[in-house]
Amino acid sequence: MLQIGKYWEDPSVLHVNREAPRASYIPYADADTAREGKRGRSPYYQTLNGTWKFRYYESVSRVEDGFYADGADTAGWDDLLVPSCWQTNGYDQLHYTNVNYPIPCDPPYVPDANPAGLYVRDFLIRDSWSEKVPYLVFEGVNSCLYVWVNGVFVGYSQGSRVPAEFDISRYVRSGSNRIAVMVLKWCDGTYLEDQDLWRFSGIFRDVYLLARDKTHVRDAFVRQRLSDDFGEAELYAEVETNGRLDVTAELRDAEGRTLRTASAAVDGKGVLTIALAKPELWNAERPYLYELFVKAGDEVLRFRVGFRRIEISDGVFRINGVPVKLKGVNRHDSHPELGQTIPIRHMIRDLELMKRHNVNTIRTSHYPNDPRFLDLCDEYGFYVIDEADLECHGIRSYDAVPEGAFHTLAKHPDWKAAFVDRAVRMVERDKNHASIVIWSMGNESGYGTNHMAMAEWTKERDPSRPIHYEGAASIYNGDPNVDCLDMESRMYPSVEWVEQYAADPTNRKPLFLCEYSHAMGNGPGDLRDYWDVIYKHPKLMGGCVWEWCDHGIKTETPEGVPFYAYGGDFGDKPNDGNFCIDGLVYPDRKPHTGLLELKQVIAPVLVEAADLAAGSIRVTNRYDFIDLSHLAIHWTVERDGELAGQGQLWELEAGPRQSQTVTVPWERSVTVPGRYVLTMSVRLNRETRWAAPGHEIAFAQFELPAAAGSDAGRKIVRETFDVTANEDGGVLTIEGFDFRHRFDLSLGTFVGLSKHGVPMLAAPARFNVWRAPTDNDMYAKKKWLEEGFDRAFMKVYRCEWTKRDRSAVDIAVDFSLGGYIRSPIVRGKAVWSVDGSGEVALRVHVQVKNNLDYLPRFGLQLTMPRGSDEVEYFGYGPHESYVDKRQSVRRGLFRTTVDDMFEPYVKPQENGSRYGTEWAVVSNAQGMGLAFASPGGTFSFNASHYAPEDLTAAGHDHELVKRKETIVHLDYKMSGVGSGSCGPQLMEPYRLNEKEFEFGLTIRPVFREDE
Repeated sequence: MLQIGKYWEDPSVLHVNREAPRASYIPYADADTAREGKRGRSPYYQTLNGTWKFRYYESVSRVEDGFYADGADTAGWDDLLVPSCWQTNGYDQLHYTNVNYPIPCDPPYVPDANPAGLYVRDFLIRDSWSEKVPYLVFEGVNSCLYVWVNGVFVGYSQGSRVPAEFDISRYVRSGSNRIAVMVLKWCDGTYLEDQDLWRFSGIFRDVYLLARDKTHVRDAFVRQRLSDDFGEAELYAEVETNGRLDVTAELRDAEGRTLRTASAAVDGKGVLTIALAKPELWNAERPYLYELFVKAGDEVLRFRVGFRRIEISDGVFRINGVPVKLKGVNRHDSHPELGQTIPIRHMIRDLELMKRHNVNTIRTSHYPNDPRFLDLCDEYGFYVIDEADLECHGIRSYDAVPEGAFHTLAKHPDWKAAFVDRAVRMVERDKNHASIVIWSMGNESGYGTNHMAMAEWTKERDPSRPIHYEGAASIYNGDPNVDCLDMESRMYPSVEWVEQYAADPTNRKPLFLCEYSHAMGNGPGDLRDYWDVIYKHPKLMGGCVWEWCDHGIKTETPEGVPFYAYGGDFGDKPNDGNFCIDGLVYPDRKPHTGLLELKQVIAPVLVEAADLAAGSIRVTNRYDFIDLSHLAIHWTVERDGELAGQGQLWELEAGPRQSQTVTVPWERSVTVPGRYVLTMSVRLNRETRWAAPGHEIAFAQFELPAAAGSDAGRKIVRETFDVTANEDGGVLTIEGFDFRHRFDLSLGTFVGLSKHGVPMLAAPARFNVWRAPTDNDMYAKKKWLEEGFDRAFMKVYRCEWTKRDRSAVDIAVDFSLGGYIRSPIVRGKAVWSVDGSGEVALRVHVQVKNNLDYLPRFGLQLTMPRGSDEVEYFGYGPHESYVDKRQSVRRGLFRTTVDDMFEPYVKPQENGSRYGTEWAVVSNAQGMGLAFASPGGTFSFNASHYAPEDLTAAGHDHELVKRKETIVHLDYKMSGVGSGSCGPQLMEPYRLNEKEFEFGLTIRPVFREDE
């Protein structure tokens, strides 16, 4: 039996022998090496990353005493790479849960069968460290750790995502040394780390040694003061030493030129002051960084300095005196193969993707990220809401737990130290980062005096940044005292509520949407609505979309088919299924169409028509600090989707928050009939750290007042011929010069369309109201299933045909759609007409059952034969679009394939539809197929190798079996996608909630190469 203190179930013990928290830094030997910022180039740094001996136990009770002893035999142990997570290396249980704890909710106790991971590594200390003091640093260990060096107990720590540092000078010796670490899966801190994520364990961030001078700078807090006009700055380097020390501070500019120095003898605590005239200010658009080198003894510490002032005045959030909108995302540490172990290249990839998509803010949901991530945020330019590693979402009113239990830990005095510890360690580690503009006191942990203590300590330590905590919102019925919080925060309020808050003068605090517009699956569908309101009201700070990435685990089936797994795929209980697949990017960082939508909605440049007849366009700069000289506009004019003119506009110069007018030099005296569309693409005109020249920042489109339209350039004179109509066995056959169509009178629909003997239907056409539910249909889906939308079939009440004249046949059908148990969903009257060219015209009048909220869709579903893979359409593209998710698509002529129209969401669902389509053609490689149009209107168009029932039934994309046929949807309307899986219900304007409507279509067999 292991003989150790059972600290893991005692909230009064947060550490044993752990050093006091300090700012994140690495000591270097000189300023030039420090400036490179490469840890391994410091002679005072030694990584302990690499292969360790590892043994996993299902319970700490099975760990035998002495494994940590000097010379203990580990020959039979496994090798494990550090840093890493056990679960991604085949140990323990991969487990995803959101709200619910994976253990009984019995704080501070955890199961007796508490898994343990034992780590052992031998290491050498270089001779040059003989006069130094060695420190052992763990940057992240989940959930708690015990440490031994050379068989002697060093210390204990918990708090998974902030550092634990130990002075090991008493335990090391010259030559070979051994470190042993025991990591437990659970401890009382687990109750404070109930974030919505995969539950990983182990030494998952870097571990290393630092060699310090015996007397050294232990900590530094680089504060600043800016004059009211920002023309003068003072830098205060508050230095803490462990003895008397001569300290010098040297400030350099971004080019490495020394600007000012200051020196002082410090014994314990001291301040070195540097004054600077006309400082370059830091902001996310121009992240100018100075460098402060703190020199003492043999050591040089380097801190990046961004001069900026953060304040809230008159209810408005401001940076450097300017009202700023936070255009953000929530970001978890997540890697599809490494779990929460995040390589620096992966961090950079995330940040570059965010910059390319106009994101300027990151909320570190819901814990401090790797300190190198914050270094990168300083450099790339992001506003960061740094969030304490605190979430106790699972403390809920279950079983006999009294109402209001959610606030239990937030109010309990026994947990106060643990709450405050998480704020202290975050603030002390990250206090010198320019990118951090807000401190957040955690997430979804109730609200009470313990949060107040966190906020009060934080304000006293760092009054330069405002304090955030959403869990204090009045809707949670926590403590009404919210004076310690500087902003109102909400998750997933409706757009209407947001506007009401902004319009109410009694609301003095700015509003921050720390989570909004849930991006799960095919979504979000309400971004434009939120931002129309946010831009309108100064009191609205902006918000962070939930969330950045899908947390899929890369795995494969027993047959070797790769896929991304989610909750429950590993037998984990409890689990929240695919609720972790809720990001703007796939696990491999391929953007979802939702990210493209966000990019356009929050774009820092707005392009509007001033006088289209004169080619005059107004360009508004929505940047807060920089002008538009880094951008150019590439413009094109298309006639009916074909290029008619193009050019470049280089003279962009509007200052921040200003507008200018530009003129498109296009010859407007055009007499060729057609529809002319002007597209303005705002692009980078120079290289940046995150994108190449030509990268598009935003776009806009305008229909020009040119010659009269021409049905998208397709005025085709078609010769008509006489038709014959013969009924045989309940099937009406209509034949003309080059076509033969068959209509089943009992089914009330066409079962065959052909031209020159080529069949173009592989199954009967049918009306449809069902779509494979999107993730954001989560709550609407229940009603849809109750009403039988998924099982609706057509009942034919009447079907009659007449030959109107020599070249036209009409077929009238009275019908309904409904499923078992319930009354019909819709009743309709359809009139199908076939003319002598073979074109089929449909006119349908529909009445919807009164008690239905809204339909997912209504339209015609066709099944076209194998090989019908080529698609051309005039409408919006190049990717999917819906009535509430269409800001990122542009009008034009698109040529694509059925496969390329498909969007491979991790959990299959409705995807790939095209809102506002004017006409479309689906054909085989030789151009033989069907052309679709809606006279006088547009329709929602989709072509896929999967039917709605295929998408509905599949839990993962690899479960889909691709059909040889092509399923075509021609919808009167498709309801929007919204963000209802964790947000408000779909907004009324985006619902197909009409109780009566008419819809028209034409379907024409075509041989494209003959037209």
